[in-house]
Amino acid sequence: MIKVSEIAKKKVIELMTDEGYNATTDYVRVGVKSGGCSGLSYDLKFDKEIQEEDKMFEDNEVKIIVDKKSFLYLIGTTLEYSGGLNGTGFVFNNPNANRTCGCGESFSL
Repeated sequence: MIKVSEIAKKKVIELMTDEGYNATTDYVRVGVKSGGCSGLSYDLKFDKEIQEEDKMFEDNEVKIIVDKKSFLYLIGTTLEYSGGLNGTGFVFNNPNANRTCGCGESFSL
């Protein structure tokens, strides 16, 4: 399961609305792809459709879909949002990551 912090929830709903998505019916698609300075990087986008092999979770009023391949890398992850001095954006708190890069956008197992 993927959890969503309260601050991330507010930002997701705001961004979905700004981009023409409906937070009550559409999804946040979270995935993992090759790349980044630590080997794997996170992919986050909005989607209106769920695919047959996707896993769907809902936490804190946010519907999240994850493809089957990425799911194993993301179990137990919390999606957070940081607006601090070190930069603004979504942050993945992933307990499965053995190493992360300084920006928090990539990881390795």
